[in-house]
Amino acid sequence: MYASSSSTYGLNTKQPFSTHDAVNHPVSLYAATKKANELIAHTYSHLYDLPTTGLRFFTVYGPYDRPDMALQKFTRAIMNDEPITVFNYGKHRRDFTYIDDIVEGIIRVLDRPAPINPNWDSNNPDPATSSAPYRVYNIGNNNPVELMDYIEALETSLGKTAEKELLPLQPGDVPDTYADVDDLVEEFGYKPSMSVKQGVENFAVWYKKYNNI
Repeated sequence: MYASSSSTYGLNTKQPFSTHDAVNHPVSLYAATKKANELIAHTYSHLYDLPTTGLRFFTVYGPYDRPDMALQKFTRAIMNDEPITVFNYGKHRRDFTYIDDIVEGIIRVLDRPAPINPNWDSNNPDPATSSAPYRVYNIGNNNPVELMDYIEALETSLGKTAEKELLPLQPGDVPDTYADVDDLVEEFGYKPSMSVKQGVENFAVWYKKYNNI
């Protein structure tokens, strides 16, 4: 099993991102490395009959995340009365997925090795499956939230208002992410459900306790 990220593949942002869609035109080097990871995993499955399952995580957040992630950076800045940098003028929409939902998804998938797709057709290939034991799933909240709403939830949880520096979209970034989790629901009976409001509140409580604030 391996983890990936579909936030920068450059898919159609008007529809949920499906693992059955081709993602052969990544718009950033970061996205290209994720696609390369999936290709290498598939090669191992094909050559050695080794089941591999790829999980595409969508904008994971929550307690104990990396200090360079947006929520940590925003929180530090707000608590220190410093401005936060908001790209695309805050008009991004992200499928923010709480860490507990990610962990639950991993556990659900972990004990079921990827199967062969007996109906796989090389003339009409399904990128999410294969004639080898290989499978890719999305784990995301299936509910895009505008970045400004995410920041507002953080401001409410911290009881402080952020000073925002609004900037254009960064090269290689995409405006929206949106996870199609139909396969996860159908095959594992699971769909992430933590609301951004509650998830950010959980993070803020942890942050204050962890930093003795």
